[in-house]
Amino acid sequence: MPTTKKSLFNKFISQFISIRFLLGAGVLVGFLCVYWQWIAYQQFIVSPINISDGQKILTVSRGDSISLLAHRWQQQGIITNQNYLKLLCYLNPDLKNIKAGEYQLNQQETPQSLLVKLSQGKVIQYSFTIIEGVNSYEVINSITNHNLLINDLNADSNELAYSLGIKYFSKSKNLHIEGWLFPDTYHYSRNESSTKLLTRAVDKMKVVLQQEWQNRAENLPYQSVYDALIMASIIEKETGLHSEREKIAGVFVRRLNKNMRLGTDPTVIYGIGPSFNGDITFKDLRTKTPYNTRIIKGLPPTPIAMPSRASIYAALHPDDSNALYFVADGSGGHYFSETLAEHNKAVRRYLNKN
Repeated sequence: MPTTKKSLFNKFISQFISIRFLLGAGVLVGFLCVYWQWIAYQQFIVSPINISDGQKILTVSRGDSISLLAHRWQQQGIITNQNYLKLLCYLNPDLKNIKAGEYQLNQQETPQSLLVKLSQGKVIQYSFTIIEGVNSYEVINSITNHNLLINDLNADSNELAYSLGIKYFSKSKNLHIEGWLFPDTYHYSRNESSTKLLTRAVDKMKVVLQQEWQNRAENLPYQSVYDALIMASIIEKETGLHSEREKIAGVFVRRLNKNMRLGTDPTVIYGIGPSFNGDITFKDLRTKTPYNTRIIKGLPPTPIAMPSRASIYAALHPDDSNALYFVADGSGGHYFSETLAEHNKAVRRYLNKN
């Protein structure tokens, strides 16, 4: 081979070897870069995110995507690399299905635990409590003042009752929510509707009422389960002592059976309405309203409060004594009498005591 050709060949071989070396080095460098990125990614997903006292509550709006949130959180300094967060969702598709709402962050929160929380919808829960014995006016006033709820309650009594799923008619043929909201604590997330929350209270009352109705005592003077709800609400307002509920129920049931007036002041007060100032007068006792059981016979047209399960049970399991009267004994309980003479004597005794 001529010298010139030999030198050209050697030069070609030298260049070929150099290229192979460079290609191998490039692959190695590329591999090392990918490996380093993977290690950084693994460190990213398990390292605590950066939160301050003002960022302990995170809000996700409807329509927010992972890409949008990742960009926003990197700008806010919550995470260090939005691409790593997107990769986490790419490798774990279930984490993309995030739920809107408010989320509580903690100092140990990692990108991975945060996305798990968002995908499971573990939003911050607030509470609204319906107390035993409160009436519908008090509940509506309280819930409309909860600024975390969307107030979508209808002002019309019939429309409100219909929207809450109440289909039982009162004796006045008008729908009414009174008595239908089961006393309990209900949890909700920010911007939940008031109607949705109260519907849960109604649904729970329906379940409890039906359960108790199925196990009721025999020969009760109720024409329907609604009558039992009315009676339970009166019992709820008459006593706070669990041990007295069946006794109170027994008095009222026997009065109904004997066609006697119930004569209970809580119904009179309910008939006065929200304007009642806490002091019942002789005029109030003589003013005729559909709820004044000192004047009318039988049950009032609707419940007068939200009864507890214990009061519903008592209304359906009255005691079998002969008492027809009771008076407050000044210590939180009542004295029960079988005759009017005995009752009047007890009234004088406890009036003098007070």
